[in-house]
Amino acid sequence: MRILQLHCDSIEFTPTKKEIKNAEENVSKETTRLEELVVAFVAVEKGDDSLVAKDAISQIKNSMDKIGCKKLLLYPYAHLSSNLASPSIAISLLKEMELLASDLDVSHSPFGWTKSYKIQVKGHPLAESSKVITKKETTFSGEPSKDEITSEALKSESKIKSFWYVLSPDGKMTPISDFNFSNHPKLELLSKYESAKKRSVDEPPPHVALMKKLAIADYEPASDSGNMRFFPNGRLIKSLIEQYVTARVKDYGGYEVETPIMYDSHHPSMVSYFNRFPARQYNIDSEGKQLFLRFAACFGQFLMANEFQLSYKNLPFRLYELTRYSFRREQSGELVGLRRLRAFTMPDCHCFCKDMNQSIDEIKTRFDLSQSVLGELGIEESDYEMAIRFTEDFYKENKKTVEDLVRKLGKPVLIEMWKEKFFYFVLKWEFNFIDSLGKASALSTDQIDVENGNRYGIDFVDENNVKTNPIILHNSPSGAIERIIYVLLEKAAFDSKQGRKPQLPLWLSPTQVRIIPLKDEFNDFCNTLAEKISSHNIRVDIDDRNDSIGKRIREAEKEWIRYILVVGEKEANSENLSIRDRKTGNVRELSFGDFIKEFKEQTRNKPFSGLNMPKLLSQRPQLMV
Repeated sequence: MRILQLHCDSIEFTPTKKEIKNAEENVSKETTRLEELVVAFVAVEKGDDSLVAKDAISQIKNSMDKIGCKKLLLYPYAHLSSNLASPSIAISLLKEMELLASDLDVSHSPFGWTKSYKIQVKGHPLAESSKVITKKETTFSGEPSKDEITSEALKSESKIKSFWYVLSPDGKMTPISDFNFSNHPKLELLSKYESAKKRSVDEPPPHVALMKKLAIADYEPASDSGNMRFFPNGRLIKSLIEQYVTARVKDYGGYEVETPIMYDSHHPSMVSYFNRFPARQYNIDSEGKQLFLRFAACFGQFLMANEFQLSYKNLPFRLYELTRYSFRREQSGELVGLRRLRAFTMPDCHCFCKDMNQSIDEIKTRFDLSQSVLGELGIEESDYEMAIRFTEDFYKENKKTVEDLVRKLGKPVLIEMWKEKFFYFVLKWEFNFIDSLGKASALSTDQIDVENGNRYGIDFVDENNVKTNPIILHNSPSGAIERIIYVLLEKAAFDSKQGRKPQLPLWLSPTQVRIIPLKDEFNDFCNTLAEKISSHNIRVDIDDRNDSIGKRIREAEKEWIRYILVVGEKEANSENLSIRDRKTGNVRELSFGDFIKEFKEQTRNKPFSGLNMPKLLSQRPQLMV
């Protein structure tokens, strides 16, 4: 099946005459006009069947979700292929597609008729796309194609029998069916989300519109789904978060390394680990080798650790990498905005420990580190819920450890218990953000890995001069960097809905101060002021465009710029600054020194990078998003 998909302002079509004997009957020759819709020109080919039709609609819906459109016109269009199915099969599959899309405002143009039409296509990057769908590639409902390699761990994940509870800080374990969630609505959403294991998204979350509006990120139509492009604003924000998280991990004791992004799938360690890690991967054939793109930093760090001569005195020993990128071939229905991607940036810190006691001490330290990192990124404890997953045997032997983690959090957590060990870890905890659509997204996480020391031949000499495999902890103190931006934008969208002004943390704002000269005669003064402010590591720009003062202030508000300085005759001759503060909505007068002091208090211990666009707005190209 071949599809040309267009996001349109409007389409008008008029049936003129029957083109084939089997053409649709009882067709009106009146002109039909539809507005604000997706038009899918469809050619049904030989060999297409119901599975192909289902996959076609699934892919169409997925792309419509991304652009926020709910109206679909199926337009039979034989000219896309020279290998057409018979009219009867084509009509049948088109009707089936229309039925499968019944949750949309769906219609079709008549089959087998010559039609005149006029169409107005929108001008954004996702407005035009084409699809070729065959049986071999069909992945409807998440089923992999026959040529896709699936790990044993991924297969096992769908068969795991989980037992779900809520564990309270007082140590009480309650089955989720008996727990009173009335005071814990987000925990209830997490419980439903995790126990149902439904990851697909039915509508775009609010952050998708915001990431485009603020020129942070957008879909890349020339790449695979789930691979984003970051504009200068987005790259700046992303870089600052990366710098901050890396600095915190290094302060904690992580030693930064860099490892390859692709590995030989037939390497003995890879084959074994691949089948213990529940992830889909990208595969590459190169010079007779079957390679795959990494889905975590584990491979490189473990192979590196194999080269170290370790003593118990060296442990705990911590390796860290900020992976740009890790790759997971997530199912297409789960991909939306910055929430779930196929290529993402993951801070990944592995700690090699001599025994379970040391591992437990270390995991508590990393728990505190993760909470602190999230808090400094602008994500508070009330923004996330915790889940802990473990085997029954681990819980029986380490019940106090699990209860200690819950007491550290200070509120009930979701528990998933397994009767047997399915993966390489015996415990995993994670902080989950719950968005406005009720979807959970893991941020910080840590795991206790009891297999990979042996699998990768990593050993150390213990107190008795005996070689022993370490226990390995897998921690990301923040989770994926892109997901942090998603959370910050979702929180801002919620603030806006509640009547509060949305904003990013000041240290992450692409422009922190904007100066607006009332007239051109104040431009030199504004340039001098901007230089003076920027010398204190503050990102400041100047709106020197020939627009009204009101329009330029409104533009600054739309960009969520915290501080606006309007400069006229009075301000140019004053020793104080007249500051419009977005956070309070007030205009204040402050001395230059007091303003710098106030600013520094809000950005203390955070990294800084300069503007990632020209200082003068008149020199900036307009981004069409």
